[in-house]
Amino acid sequence: MATAQHRNALFRWFDRNILELGREMRLSYLPPLMVYCAYGISTLTGIVGTFFIKDYLDLSAAFIAALGFWAVIPWALKMPIGHLVDLLWRYKAGLVYLGALLIAASLLIMIGLLGQPEAMKAVMPASAWFVLSTLLAPVGYVMQDAVADAMTVEAVPRLDARGQPRPAEEVRLMHTTMQMLGRVAIIGGSVLVSLANVVMFQGAAALGEAEKVAIYLRIYEFALAIPLLSISGVLLAGWLKRREARRLRALGRSEAEIARAVHEPEEKTAPNWWVLGGSAVFVTLTLSLGLSDFEYSQEAIFLGSFAVIAFLMRRLLGELEPAARRTLLGTAIVIFVFRAMPLPGAGATWWMIDVLGFDQSFLSRLDLITSGLTLAGLFLFRRFMAERSIAYIVVFLTLATTLLSLPIIGMFHGLHEWTAAHTGGVVDARFIAIANTALESPLGQVSMVPMLAWIANSAPQHLKATFFAVMASFTNLALSASQLATEYLNHIYRVTREVKDAAGTVTTPADYSELGGLLLTIAVLTLLLPLAAIWLTRRAGLKSA
Repeated sequence: MATAQHRNALFRWFDRNILELGREMRLSYLPPLMVYCAYGISTLTGIVGTFFIKDYLDLSAAFIAALGFWAVIPWALKMPIGHLVDLLWRYKAGLVYLGALLIAASLLIMIGLLGQPEAMKAVMPASAWFVLSTLLAPVGYVMQDAVADAMTVEAVPRLDARGQPRPAEEVRLMHTTMQMLGRVAIIGGSVLVSLANVVMFQGAAALGEAEKVAIYLRIYEFALAIPLLSISGVLLAGWLKRREARRLRALGRSEAEIARAVHEPEEKTAPNWWVLGGSAVFVTLTLSLGLSDFEYSQEAIFLGSFAVIAFLMRRLLGELEPAARRTLLGTAIVIFVFRAMPLPGAGATWWMIDVLGFDQSFLSRLDLITSGLTLAGLFLFRRFMAERSIAYIVVFLTLATTLLSLPIIGMFHGLHEWTAAHTGGVVDARFIAIANTALESPLGQVSMVPMLAWIANSAPQHLKATFFAVMASFTNLALSASQLATEYLNHIYRVTREVKDAAGTVTTPADYSELGGLLLTIAVLTLLLPLAAIWLTRRAGLKSA
């Protein structure tokens, strides 16, 4: 009897968290999901990039962290781009095409560096080409992402089969489902590329240098499918709009009514000159400081960007009722601090490659576990995300992240050697890495879904894309703070890999002695700062979604 009850309870859970999501899927959701999936597939080149930097570019861990800062900055451009999408709603597909062009250019640069390195170096150094490629791609992705956010609002049908407005509660549920599926599409894309990496890197450790480069080149060539997928999503969206227009025409609706229902937002958007002007200040500040020789340009850009975005958030929050305003502000602050935590940087990966012996094939399998279990986590935590506050979720994630950082710290001090000696070699470094990855992966996307669903459902109708963009700019600015903190810590705790010149002479010896201090410092900060942020927001009378 008890066994039957357990089976029924398990089926009910499976039905509520997985089957129900499938039943709620609609064809209209597919176009933005294709654009999101294209972004997920962008991780295809991640492992290649790691080994390309390590083996072919003489760049320090601190420089790579600094480059990561500049690569994240374009995501703050979602603010003006999102408002532009609201203003040019009917013609927003053009930004997807432009983004696809920039992404393709970034990939072609890397294809040139791998396939025709001498010809590329004749124009400018390989490191300069790599920096250019690294900066072009995020600009393209942010353009596409801003449009995809708006497409998620558009994908939720306003009218039922009889052409009548749908109930508000039904629309709210569809918005939540749409945002959940958006995260699923991104992680699903990363699952696909992880599978591809596992297949392509099989046995790579035993290959010669030329064969490895051939694999790297093939992966970048396959990645050219990314811009094609996002463009296909836009083309499908256009076809679905034309089909809906024909359906409404058959129901006797006038052309004006069809235009309002299919091609226009629910409310017209007037230009917000505070957003446009603040964005102009932000872009001018970023470009002028970025191109200057000012020693503290990154810090100045971060502080200036923070001030501009915070000011624009204040203007937008005026569009909300007081209770909603406190909720969104509290949510944004907590998520900002949580996402701003520093990371170990490239040095930790180099240590895993050089000391623990993790090769391309094993790292690709770790990526597959990460992406696969992250996708599963979105289903496992679906009700958890819907029924708990952001503050509760962040406390849970903070404690879990801290605990899961301990095995890596332990391995730096020889944990894997002790466990291998006492388990006949079973629990070695790779076993610990796989187990740790399996536990940590499902937590990856949990924090962002509730805020995105809240915006989709509660932000003013005529400013949906603008709210998405400004809040995303604010939370993505946290990633810039994370990169800055990562760079600072990599200057304090210096980690270097072995670098050889063309003659094979070691110019920089490997030194991982300070990595343990770096990992421990990050673990302490990751535990204390998010909890402090939650306590302070509660003391200030703010709530979380």
